[in-house]
Amino acid sequence: MLADVRLVEFPERLSFQAPLCPDNLFGHLIATAVPGVEEWRDGVYRRTMRLPFGCGIASLQPFTDHVACTLELSDSRDRQAAVDVCRFLLDLDTDPAAVDNALSADPLLAPLVSRAPGRRVPRTVDGAEFAIRAVLGQQVSTKAARTHAARLVSRYGTPVGDLYLFPLEFDPAELAMPESRRRTMAALLDALRSGLDLSPSADRAVAREWLTSLPGFGPWTVESIAMRALGDPDAFLPTDLGIRLAARDLGLPETPAALVRRAEVWRPWRAYAVQHLWATGDHEVNRIPG
Repeated sequence: MLADVRLVEFPERLSFQAPLCPDNLFGHLIATAVPGVEEWRDGVYRRTMRLPFGCGIASLQPFTDHVACTLELSDSRDRQAAVDVCRFLLDLDTDPAAVDNALSADPLLAPLVSRAPGRRVPRTVDGAEFAIRAVLGQQVSTKAARTHAARLVSRYGTPVGDLYLFPLEFDPAELAMPESRRRTMAALLDALRSGLDLSPSADRAVAREWLTSLPGFGPWTVESIAMRALGDPDAFLPTDLGIRLAARDLGLPETPAALVRRAEVWRPWRAYAVQHLWATGDHEVNRIPG
């Protein structure tokens, strides 16, 4: 139905407080992009969005002093909402000086911050979508997670222009994954239908408590959602393998409990410390192709 809706184009210029390090920000969005929902073409990242009055597509390209943004909207009343969604996605309202100054006080993190000041946290345009994708990505590679998501989109996605909205309703029984993970997905979908709020304005404590009560939702999944969907700047992933390897190489504790204690000095910016630690690894999420 939405494929037949005419999309009206609006150019925008998204400002931010410098510096901004685009490498892990766009690199993560590109590396995890779901075919049909997101794409990277000619230096521009594009993806679909659900909006209060309709839907749209955002095209985003980073420059030194701004992010060029083109919005294609089904309803012009969504223009400001779409800008707000894009700013949240790219974490453009953060004060990088406050974050960098705080993390640089730790002598083990200071060299990382100095090499890449202004790192942001890559977020999401839709908390429910991200939670579903987080479950799809449990215990599998980035490539496998994208494959699972692409299959969902091909079957259940709603067309918007030349792309699709990621589906928020589907039958978990049809997923090609272990039964335990299908039960996890079914529980999440039921919670979302029952009012679980994973938007940036949600009560983070309530959302965390609800997510933790769901089967199959461990600390990694809950904190990933808190970081990227709820926008919690202090979300932390001490059990993540990449974080533990980076911690070991930097001389930080690598066991989760010890790392949590050591990371107290990074509060309230632990989500940004996570970005710096992840960036020490040679992974495609840390670089922009081409």
